[in-house]
Amino acid sequence: MSVAELVFRFISAQVEAPKAENLTENVVNATTKPPSTPEGMFVAYGSLVIMAILPIYFGSYRSVHYHKENKAEKMTSKDAAIFPIMASVALFSLYIVFKLFSKEYINMLLTGYFFFLGVLALTHLLSPICSKLVPSAIPNIPYHILFRQGQGDKASDIINYKFSSYDVVSLIVCSLVGAWYLWKKHWIANNLFGLAFAVNAVELLHLNNVVTGCILLSGLFLYDIFWVFGTDVMVTVAKSFEAPIKLVFPQDLLTNGLAANNFAMLGLGDIVIPGIFIALLLRFDFSLKRKTYTYFYATCFAYFAGLLTTILVMHMFKHAQPALLYLVPACLGTPVALALVKGDLKTLFSYEDTVEEPTKKQKEQDKKHTESKKAK
Repeated sequence: MSVAELVFRFISAQVEAPKAENLTENVVNATTKPPSTPEGMFVAYGSLVIMAILPIYFGSYRSVHYHKENKAEKMTSKDAAIFPIMASVALFSLYIVFKLFSKEYINMLLTGYFFFLGVLALTHLLSPICSKLVPSAIPNIPYHILFRQGQGDKASDIINYKFSSYDVVSLIVCSLVGAWYLWKKHWIANNLFGLAFAVNAVELLHLNNVVTGCILLSGLFLYDIFWVFGTDVMVTVAKSFEAPIKLVFPQDLLTNGLAANNFAMLGLGDIVIPGIFIALLLRFDFSLKRKTYTYFYATCFAYFAGLLTTILVMHMFKHAQPALLYLVPACLGTPVALALVKGDLKTLFSYEDTVEEPTKKQKEQDKKHTESKKAK
C-alpha cells in the first residue's frame, strides 16, 4: 500500500451531502433530507465508531505478523514531513478538477479505478477466510507468475506473484461485490471496500518509529484544521467524490430500511492515519515482551474517546469537524503520558521496527573511519 494511494483516501471529512428532492409541484430541486430520529442517529454514529475501530484492531495485529514475515513498506521521517504537502496538493487538484469538469465523468473514471483497487484489497483480506470455506473436493493448486529481467546475479524480478486456486475463488467472490458496487453504489458495498482499504493500509504501511509518527500526525493535524475550517475545499471534494474512500451509515435506517439515504460519514484518513500509529504501538508492546499490550489498548481507547468527541462537537456546532483535531492529541498524548508514568519514555522514543540501512555515502565514511583507526 503506497503513500500516494493513501493521499487519495485521506481527502474525505465528516460531512453530510444534502439530497435534492422535489417537495411540491411548485418547488423544484429544494434541498432536504429524510428526517433522522435520535435512535437512528445513535445507531448510525455507533456503527461508524465500531467500523472505525475494527480495522485498526485487526489491521494492527496483522501488521505484527506481516512485519515478521515480510519486508514491510515503511514511512521515513522525510516521508512523514512531506506527506501533508502531498495531501494538500492532491486535495486542491481534485477541487480544481471538480470545479472545471463534469463530476459525472470524473466519478466514472474514479469509480473504475477504485473498483479494481477495492477488489484486490478485499481479496487480500478475505482469501484466508474463503480458503477455509472452499469444499475440500476442490484441489488447492499453487501457481507462481514470474517475469524476470536479466540473468545470473544481475537478474531482477519484474513480476513475482504466488497464488493458489483458492485465491482465484476469493477473487471471483470479491469481483461480485465489486459488480454490486458498480451497479448499485450501495452503501454496504461501499463499506466493504472501505473496510478492506483501511485494514490493508494499517497492515501494510508501517511507521518505523514514534518520532516519525509524531511528525506525520502533527502535520496532518494542521492539514485537517486548515482545509476544513479555513476553506470550503475539503467539504466540496468530499461531497463531489463518489468513491469508497469513506465509511457511511444511514441515519434513517430504522425508518427506511436498506433503502435509507441520509448518511453519516467518516473519511478513511481518520481511520488509517491514527491506525498506522496505533499499530506501531502494538509492535512496541510486543518488543517489550511483557505479555500485556498496555500502550496499544490505552491508545485504542483514546482513539475511541477522540472519535466520540468529534461527533459530539459536530452536532453541537452543526458544522463538519476535522476529526484529526481531536484524534491526534488523544493518540499522541496517551502513549507519551503512559510512558512517563511507567518510566518507558526513552525506550518508547528509541524503539525502531527496523534499523535504517546506511546509505552508500555513510558506508564509505565508515570504511574510511575504520581504515584510519587501523593505520593509527
